[in-house]
Amino acid sequence: MKRFIGFVKKEFYHIFRDKRSLFILFGMPIAQILLFGFAITNEINNVDIAILDHSKDATTKEIINKISASHYFSINQIIEKESDIEPIFKKGKVKAVLSFEKDFSKKLITQNHSNIQVITDATDPNTANTISNYVNAILQIYLKEQNKNHTSAYQIIAQTRMVYNPELKSVYMFVPGVMTMILMLVSAMMTSISITREKELGTMEILLVSPIKPFQVVIGKVFPYIFLSIINAITIILLSLFIFKMPIQGSLFLLGLESVLFIITSLALGILISTISATQQTAMMISLMGLMLPVILLSGFIFPITSMPVPMQIISNIIPAKWFIIIIKGIMLKGVGLQFIWKETLILLIMTTFFIGLSIKKYKIRLE
Repeated sequence: MKRFIGFVKKEFYHIFRDKRSLFILFGMPIAQILLFGFAITNEINNVDIAILDHSKDATTKEIINKISASHYFSINQIIEKESDIEPIFKKGKVKAVLSFEKDFSKKLITQNHSNIQVITDATDPNTANTISNYVNAILQIYLKEQNKNHTSAYQIIAQTRMVYNPELKSVYMFVPGVMTMILMLVSAMMTSISITREKELGTMEILLVSPIKPFQVVIGKVFPYIFLSIINAITIILLSLFIFKMPIQGSLFLLGLESVLFIITSLALGILISTISATQQTAMMISLMGLMLPVILLSGFIFPITSMPVPMQIISNIIPAKWFIIIIKGIMLKGVGLQFIWKETLILLIMTTFFIGLSIKKYKIRLE
């Protein structure tokens, strides 16, 4: 019995000495519950909207103030004409435009009803639906307050128009997200496992002491995955076109270039994971927990980032998938050019340079 107790104590000592085991035991459950608890929500908060007020009277200002006062919406811009709607949607920040008809207050008083058009960016159909429902709810509360003092009830009719995805097909949301997730996991996870496999077998050292330079060895190991990932990207795009009937409104050439850039970013991240992983198991754990969950939860793939707490919104900025999803939705659904997605493209380029530079530095340290 004493031997058994001694053996159990030894195992406890081993666990507590291994920081990675402690992180998996206690850190991962905490991280997952926080991510799932805050990220998974069907509610919206602080969604950026624009106002197109053709009337500019006291009633419209009162409604705008009421909408602005709610924590659901943040008025990002006041626009003056219909032609301004499409450019601000293409920029990607504004998710809805509220358009008040001319003589809004006059019609409400004389005819007992007026119209508001709710124009939403339906590239994310769930968010578009939620925005429409929330606007309607705020209008109903406003009408209830106003109708207390009037014998004839006022009516404000909200007409919803969904742009880029009028039929609210969920596939328009899932295809870009699934494409991002597949490219990220295939590129990063498989690359990190490939290199750590060489480390476990002891052949990496043999390669590194060969006449081939370390940088060439690393590039040679990951180069095949560029072509494999490109094939995956082409397959997904073809399936989305011919099976799911998803349109590509923008340049197919630009879509291809951006996909290759994201693949290289993911490969660079995989190399970085390999430098901090001694075994395939460790690399797999980091890839799955460190990449899959953030891609699903913090990239805007399923859940709107604006509805998350501010700390998570900040963290989402370091997720490469977030920027690629903005790019791919912009090209495929909105038909935007590089002038609208240059910022996201630049961020991916900076991330790629950073990952590669840090990986090279760490490999040099290992060689010394």
